[in-house]
Parts: sequence; C-alpha cells; structure tokens
Amino acid sequence: MSYSIEQITELTGATRIGKVEATIDWLLTENTQLSFPEETLYFAIPDKQNGEEKIIADLYARGVRNFVVEVKNTWLGNAAPVNYADYPACNFLEVSNALKTLQKLVEKHRSNYHIPMIGVTGSTGKTIVKEWLYQLLSQDRIVARSPYTSNGQIGVPLSVWQINDQSQLAIIEAKSLESGEMRALQSIIQPTIGVFTSIGRTSQERFSSLQEKCEEALGLFKDCDVIIYNGDDEFIRDSVGKSLFSAREIAWSRVDTDKPLFITSVKKGDTSAEITYQYLGMENSYCFPFTDDISINYSINCLAVCLYLMLPPEEITARMAKLRPIASRLELKNGKRGCVLIDDSYDLDINTLEAALEFQYRHAENKKMEKTLILSDILDTDKAPNVLYKRVGQLLDEHGITRLIAVGRELASAASRFEMKCDFFPDTDALFASGVMQLLNHEIVLIKGARTFNFERIVDYLELKDRDTVLKVNLNALINNLNYFRNKLLPTTRTLCMVKAGAYGAGAVEVSKALRDEKVDYLGVATADQGVEIREAGVTTSIIVTNPIHSSLKKIFRYSLEAEIYNFRILEEIIHSAEREGMMNVPIHIKVNTGMNRMGFDVAELPMLIRKLKEQNTVIPRSIFSHLAGSDGKEFDEFTHQQIALFDKVSSEFQAAFSHRILRHIANSAAVERFPELAQFDMVRLGIGLYGVNPCDNSIINNVSTLQSTIIQLRDVAEGETVGYSRRGKIVKPTRIAVLRIGYGDGLDRHLGNGNFYCLVNGQKAPYVGNICMDLCMIDVTGIACREGDKAVIFGDDLPVTMLADQLGTIPYEVLTNMLPRVKRVYIRE
Repeated sequence: MSYSIEQITELTGATRIGKVEATIDWLLTENTQLSFPEETLYFAIPDKQNGEEKIIADLYARGVRNFVVEVKNTWLGNAAPVNYADYPACNFLEVSNALKTLQKLVEKHRSNYHIPMIGVTGSTGKTIVKEWLYQLLSQDRIVARSPYTSNGQIGVPLSVWQINDQSQLAIIEAKSLESGEMRALQSIIQPTIGVFTSIGRTSQERFSSLQEKCEEALGLFKDCDVIIYNGDDEFIRDSVGKSLFSAREIAWSRVDTDKPLFITSVKKGDTSAEITYQYLGMENSYCFPFTDDISINYSINCLAVCLYLMLPPEEITARMAKLRPIASRLELKNGKRGCVLIDDSYDLDINTLEAALEFQYRHAENKKMEKTLILSDILDTDKAPNVLYKRVGQLLDEHGITRLIAVGRELASAASRFEMKCDFFPDTDALFASGVMQLLNHEIVLIKGARTFNFERIVDYLELKDRDTVLKVNLNALINNLNYFRNKLLPTTRTLCMVKAGAYGAGAVEVSKALRDEKVDYLGVATADQGVEIREAGVTTSIIVTNPIHSSLKKIFRYSLEAEIYNFRILEEIIHSAEREGMMNVPIHIKVNTGMNRMGFDVAELPMLIRKLKEQNTVIPRSIFSHLAGSDGKEFDEFTHQQIALFDKVSSEFQAAFSHRILRHIANSAAVERFPELAQFDMVRLGIGLYGVNPCDNSIINNVSTLQSTIIQLRDVAEGETVGYSRRGKIVKPTRIAVLRIGYGDGLDRHLGNGNFYCLVNGQKAPYVGNICMDLCMIDVTGIACREGDKAVIFGDDLPVTMLADQLGTIPYEVLTNMLPRVKRVYIRE
C-alpha cells in the first residue's frame, strides 16, 4: 500500500517543509539499506554514533527526497539537523521524536488490515518459531513476516510496514529490553494469536526480577484471541493466570492430560523425532527432522498454532517432516575432543550474553557436560565496569558455568567477581599461545565475544571439521628455514622477510605473526592493503610496502608502514602528502637500479636524489637497496659480482651524504646461499628460500606447505569409456577412478591433467585422468588400496612443489601463490 506524502503528514501530525509531490512505499532508518530512493521516506532517528547530517547528505546524493527530522533541544537549539536550503526539491517532516513518529505511522498502517496476526515473543526461540511457522503456513496463503531478527523498537514497525493488500496472515516477533517497551510494540503489531516461546531463568539487566520480565513479555498478548505457551513451565503458567486476559489458552503439556494439547509421547531416532499428541480428543502424530528437546518444544508451539488455524492433521504431518533448519546467531557445532560448541562470536552485550547463557544451559541439561564460557570484555555498554562485571558474575553463577576463559583486561581486573575456575588473558593471541584450549574435553563451550576480539578464530580452532581440501602450513619448518639462512649471516645482519602474495600462498597474517615471534627486523609486502591486514592482526614489526601508489599513502602513514621509493614522482607524492598530514621524518626505502633494469633510481640520478632529500624534512631514508638479476645461476656470477660492487660503491656514497645510519641491502635468498660474505651488507631479503625452496637448485630445505584433498567418490570405468569434459580421459583398460574435491578453481593447474602429472594416494602415484575441472579432478587409483575419505597429496613432503613447477615449465613461486583463498589454510606449530 502506497501513501502520499500528504497522507503521511496527516497521519503523523508532522510539520511539512517543502511542497514536492511524492508517493512513499519504503521506510528507511539506515542508509546502508537503500534500494528505491524516489519512493523512500528516511527517518533521521538520533544516534550518538552517527551524524544524521552526513547521512541525509549521503541519501540526498543517492536520490532520496523525503525525510523525517527531529527539531528539539537535543540537536542544535531548536533547529533541524540540516539546512533545508541545501536540499532543494525535498520534503522535510519536522517532528519532536522520529522513532515515535515511525511507530505511530505504522500503527495507523496496521489498523487498515483485518487478518490473523501472530505475535511471537520469549527469551529464546522467537526467530526459529517465526520461521518454522512461515514454512508451515505459507504453502497455501500469502504470509508477511519479520525479516531476520528485526524484533525491537525499530525492527517491529519496519516489519509490520510490509503488510499489504495481498497479505493473508502475518507473523511478527517482538522483544522488549526494558519495562514499558512492549506496550508500544503491542500497539503496532496488534496480534490476534500470541506465542510465548520461553522465559529466561534469570532477569535481564534492565528488569528488577523474572516476574517483571515475564509480565512485560505478556503485555504483547493483552488483546489476543488466543495465547499459546508451554503449560509445563510453572512460571509462565502462573503469570498467564495472573494476567486476567480473556483470551483462550492453548497450554500444551507433556505431563498433564487435562491440557488442551497433550503430548502423548516423544520418540527420538538418530535424525528425527516422532511426536504423538492429543487435541480435542483426537490423537495424531508427526515426524520432525530434529531430535534435541529445545527444537521439539519449538515445534509443539508451531503445532498449536496450526491446530488453532484448523490446518488438517495430515497436512501438519506432511509439512512438519519438511521443516528446514534456521540459520541462528547461536550456532551449535561439533567440537574437538567431544566438545559441543555454541558459536556466538560476533557481538556482545549483557542482554545477548544472558540469552546465550540460557541457550547453553538448556542444551547442557540432558548432556551431563561441564559448561565452559569463553568471554571477552563487554565493550557495548554504558555501565561502570564494577557494576557490569558484578552482574556478569551473577549470571555465570545462575547458569552454572563451571569454567570461565576470559579475554580482555577489564575481565582480568574484575577477577574477584567470578567464583568458578578461571583463566585470564589480555587478548586472543595470548589465549592461543597458552594452550588452554587444547585442554577442553567433553564440555559444552559457549564462545561469546565482541567483534574486535576476533573470536571466530577460536571457533575455527575448536571446531571439528572434515577438511576436504586444505593447505597445511608448517610454521616450524618456516622457522627452521629462517634459521637455515640466519646461520650463514653475521649476528648483526638484519633480516627482511617477504610476505607478499599472501606469504607466497601460505597466509600473510599467520606467517607474519610467526616471523614476529622470531624477531625478524622487517616484513615486506607489495601493497599498503596487505600491510594494513597484517597491522590489524596486531603485528607491530616494521613493514615495507614495495609498490606504493598515491591513493595508498594515507594508509601508509596511518598504519606506520614504510614505502619503497623508486623514482622522483613517487618521492614528490610522498613528500607532499606527508607535508599535508603535518608529518616529519617519515621513513622511506630508496631503491637503486644496478642492472636489473626493472625499478629504481639510476645511478646517475643519485646526486639529484640526495639534494632533494636534504632540502626537506618530511621523509628520511631508512635504507638503500638494489635487486640482483641472476644470483641463483652460476652462469651469471660475473654480472652478479659487478652488481654487488656497484651497489657497494653507490650505497657508500649515499650514506656519506647523511649523518644518520642508512641500512644497505641487496642479497636475496640465492645470494645468501651463494655469496654470504660478499653480499649481506646490513640486511638481507628472504623470499622463496623462507618457504622451503632453495632457489639455486630447486631442492627443498624444509617443506612448509602441503596441499591435500579428499577422495569423495570411487567408480570403476570400463575399457573404451571416457572420463571428464570433452571426453579427454580415454580409458584403455579397466580402471578405478577416484574423484578429488579440488580443481582449477582452487589453483590446481589444468595442464597437469590428462596424465601429465600425478598426486599421491597412500604414498602411491595416482595420475590425473581427463581434464581438470573447476572444483573437481579425477585420478587413476587402479591397484591402490583406498576408499572414500582418504587423502590425496597434491604437493608436500614426498611430492615437492618444485616437481609440479618443473612439469608446468614454471617456477615454484607461481604454483604456491596460485592457491586461491577458498583453500583452507591449516597452521601447524609444535
């Protein structure tokens, strides 16, 4: 249903500034969700974290012309947040409270429709019940429903606004965070059918008691025709009884045969449960593709709604069997060593903590497992730490937490608030380094953290996974390779380790952290974005950006990166940018061309370069370096010696022009291997050698990366048949074919197919058959004892990556860096 801007002005009682004709179909409160600007009305709801003026300017530039704005003392005097003259051809509706105006408008909209309206509330399960009801009821009618978990003061009105002339039923979930909020939501939803899913065992932060919290939730149902709830929950049953509502009750029970809906039996199988029930004297049953008690209870709530709406029992049975799982913020996952994980690793406040603890408590009841909580500091709060963590301690006690693993300095400061076994860590890295998570065994572990703590890493570490295609990165081998080269150097020689191209495919962040721990002096990346990624992971080692561009200079300054300077243009750009930022003595690294003829200042340009550097004080040379063109080949030794001698001469002259020490470096992995006395200067650069490949003879020093996949199907193919696309895999004798879950979409080169190379299955060679596909490949395992689920090594300890490179006529660098991000990296460190 569309509304004219005149109708909306009248319905809300707003003061209209502007006379532009407009039709409104869409209401908007966040500028990230704009789709149809011409038909959108934006509500500028004040938020201390947002600047409404900037958002309005952004939306105006994107085509929005209708705005609701507040005019009151919380803004500048009694003025609106914008100057209307800056936004021609617009309508501004002035109100005293934008949120209440939004709610008032949608309340009027709701009153136009007389359809069954299901209102769902409770401490947990609202979204699951809503989505399952939608699956059950939308097969034969048009159903409007709340999107995702939009259940608050803004989400509810935006959900109800979706009801239109085609809607035959609506399902809206609602949540109240403090006393009085549910009254406003009830007026907007006006439910005719109420579903109460559950009530938390403890009170939330903003309620004085569980009784108050329950009464607040029941406020949603005051004018309902029917209320549906678990009659075995004594607290809910008593609260409904005290409410004096005139609504009909469908209180279901597993123990009380007098209840309107009596659950006769629940029989659980491996993957489904059969629920038998009696309703109005008739017995029926349904099979349900879940077996945990919480899901079964939620399904019974849905059953009661379907029965009330007179859906035939045979239809209920058929539809229940097809219910699909709901993506939940709280995800249950299988963990290592018999643990069960509850993943809630992306946001944290006191209210969502209680809901997650309630979820954990319910799932632990029948499992007889210890309850462990991995918790970060709570950042999204206006409470003083002593008040906040006293409350957290109470919640943990009330929910029977037996072990707390706490991450963050505020939690550590509040250690006295926690009575259970505790471990405290300043940050997530410290937790990983401690080895504590390796001790978790047969526990139900709730992982609950603020986003900035990156707790998804914890979930990834603890989760039990069947890893089909993985690149295993041996960090011990990486460190051994580092030490292999360090042993050829003087103790005073510094190391610059290249981690560009995702650390040669191994993963820049984890590799950089390992190198940081080994006290390398510099890390090298190609772009500023790569440096930012490493910085944001907490690595403070100095980082050189070898390919800076003008647009990346602010990132370089902001994240304390250091730019390679190879010509006068980029030098002028960084000087001017640093001057604008008011910076002085920004470290830079001067590249000089001694014969590689790729990048760098020519030797003849160095006097002018010195003059320009000495005329300013915004940048300062930290190092001067050059690049060897052929240090890996004996046939180029004469040229390599000439390059080293030239660099020694020009870098000494460059140093003489400045009073501070400037580092000199030219040696790569091959030069350290072959000319350690001649070429090490002040620092060396380690690249491919760090990752295990000796650049001089392609031998493996210590293998770092192992790529493996999994056999997902086996089949016997007769003589004369073909395998794969274009029928390239011609079978000349009866052959056993295995399919691997890896293809060129993962980085496996297509030129290895059609028998050109092989992988290893249980230590034996298995040639590739036919064309390599995007996600799969086929191999010949005739005569090899193997089964589905067995691993195949693409390259690794027993099949060096250099052999693939030789077969492909390329270098190991290319094979390693071709491994795409979708290949899971697994890091091994003793």
